[in-house]
Amino acid sequence: MKKKEIQKKYNNKIKLINKYNDNYYNKSNPIVDDKTYDNLKKEILQLEIDYNFLKSENSPSKVVGHKPSKNFKKSSHKVPMLSLGNAFSEEDLDNFEKKIKNFLSLNEKKVIYYNAEPKIDGISASLTYKKGKFYKGLSRGDGKEGEDITENLATINDIPKVISSKDFPDEIDIRGEVFIQNSDFKNLNDKFANPRNAASGSLRQKNPNDTQKIPLKFIAYTFGYEKGLSVKNQSDFINKLSEWGFKINPLNKLISGVKNLIENYNDIEKKRVKLDFDIDGIVYKVNDFAMQKRLGNVANAPRWAIAHKFSSNKAISKILDIEIQVGRTGALTPVAKIKPINIGGVVVSNATLHNEDEINRKDIRIGDTAVIERAGDVIPHILSIDIKKRSKDSKKFVFPKKCPSCGSETIKEFNILTKKTDAVRRCSSEGYYCEKISIEKLKHFVSKEAFNIDGLGKKIIEDFWKLKFIKFPQDIFQLEYDKIEKLEGWGKLSVENLKYSINQKKNISLEKLIYSLGIRHIGLENAKLLSKHFVSFLKFKNLFKTNKYGDLLNIDGIGETQVNSIKRFFGNEINLKVLDELEKVLIVKNASPIKIDGLLNNKSFLVTGKLNGISRAEVKSLIEENSGTTVSTVSKKLNYLIIGEKPTKKKVDNARQLKIKIIDQVEFLKMLNKIS
Repeated sequence: MKKKEIQKKYNNKIKLINKYNDNYYNKSNPIVDDKTYDNLKKEILQLEIDYNFLKSENSPSKVVGHKPSKNFKKSSHKVPMLSLGNAFSEEDLDNFEKKIKNFLSLNEKKVIYYNAEPKIDGISASLTYKKGKFYKGLSRGDGKEGEDITENLATINDIPKVISSKDFPDEIDIRGEVFIQNSDFKNLNDKFANPRNAASGSLRQKNPNDTQKIPLKFIAYTFGYEKGLSVKNQSDFINKLSEWGFKINPLNKLISGVKNLIENYNDIEKKRVKLDFDIDGIVYKVNDFAMQKRLGNVANAPRWAIAHKFSSNKAISKILDIEIQVGRTGALTPVAKIKPINIGGVVVSNATLHNEDEINRKDIRIGDTAVIERAGDVIPHILSIDIKKRSKDSKKFVFPKKCPSCGSETIKEFNILTKKTDAVRRCSSEGYYCEKISIEKLKHFVSKEAFNIDGLGKKIIEDFWKLKFIKFPQDIFQLEYDKIEKLEGWGKLSVENLKYSINQKKNISLEKLIYSLGIRHIGLENAKLLSKHFVSFLKFKNLFKTNKYGDLLNIDGIGETQVNSIKRFFGNEINLKVLDELEKVLIVKNASPIKIDGLLNNKSFLVTGKLNGISRAEVKSLIEENSGTTVSTVSKKLNYLIIGEKPTKKKVDNARQLKIKIIDQVEFLKMLNKIS
């Protein structure tokens, strides 16, 4: 059978299974029996094994169910639903606690209490109550806005509809997890990979009556926006939830000390198999709300909470091929294509090999039998290979010295800070010369944290690239919609929706735009710092003209690594053209001006030495809250050098030479009227 015929056969089967899924999940009207569905699924998976060129984002090896996101209106969360950082070891937890104590400048012996709650593997939801009545329910969505699934949530018996307690806040967003108990999951049709997928599909039915038929449960554990909440810590809040009529996790505990957290973790992991609901770890939250407020958030995660993931799931499979993927920053990542296996309820067909050094260290080859590990949400990877099962004609895998996409030389950069050569090999081309880099940059440009264009996902970006509809970011805002409408799978309504989504995003903040450009080493936090420095898109764009790259080193949080990346970005002609073209089609909002009515207006500060009872990070926050700025080096632009214990002698000497005022912690707090 020819390649085109195989591809056509595969595509037809994908369309058919999508039709079955649509009828089952969206229309609640199955049109085939279980056996017919399962046979079709097996045929698709077998085709993918036999012919590794067959790929589809809609393959049953990659997706379970069918997401009806367009069936629900979107609504913003008053307080974002943040994600959590992950811990996998005692060392990770030690580092987590050290960071907390360093940020708050606490004594090493200070005891911090944590609320330890097993993390249910379900679907997050936020319930808004006004005057004691359930008013609205949202899914997590992208954290900033979710789907309005109020009517579906209202069918869950665990969710109180009216709360009459006198101490219940005037308005509050109660947050928790929607899930299906394992015992109930066994009684459902075997159409889902695991209870989590069953909960997701059930909760997002178009008809609430269909959701009502599913035995969904809800456990509450935190809050978002609140007006009138009087409790002062997480453990008291959990008790209040129970008093107000919410179900809470029976395994919640108040614990102090990393050793005790580990002991509780091991105890719960042993009980894990006997529980009637799936858990994938334990969430630790600093119990004291005042501490939580001081700690605040980093990017999209709180500093005061972390998820301790349970041990991994493992399985054995065969490596069918090793592919080299080229990422947005040019990194060449080897990926093992493995015979599909089910690990912890998830069908896995790919496993990361990390980098060239990892392949060489483990001597991983095509055809090897390997142990695949999947820990929590971490991408599956190869733990080890079984040399005894290796064929005699097996050959070592040779990592490409030229980019498989554009043919450019691949390089390993020398890291000046670590004095070591990077483990990652990269394509040496810059800008948009490399096809794979370009596609990944475009995917990043439209991603949730960047432009967040609804309806323009990774697969569509790839399709539009192949059709030559887009090549650069600006092309997204100049699409020929009449051509898209003629494509298979597109219609007038879907094209209008896409057009609307794109036009809505023509108005964007400077920090989001900087992040969306995909400059290496410039993440969300750095993009925010840069936006505050430049204020306007014009000043950012003209950096290559002013050539004031050295000034960026004065931004607290921006170092030489970031500055060098920015230099390389502006040193590329195509990148400059992209900026010019984007300026023509976008309305870029200036960064929020620094407050000018604060006590430290027009004053700049630098801290050196250890302060007493307050960390540098908190000092920085206080300065910014009061209209001041922080810098990272002593220069004529510095107004005050704040010194603590054991200050850097060179900074003090430079400050004296430049006649910069040197103050201590007490004098600084007096400036803020913090002490009399």
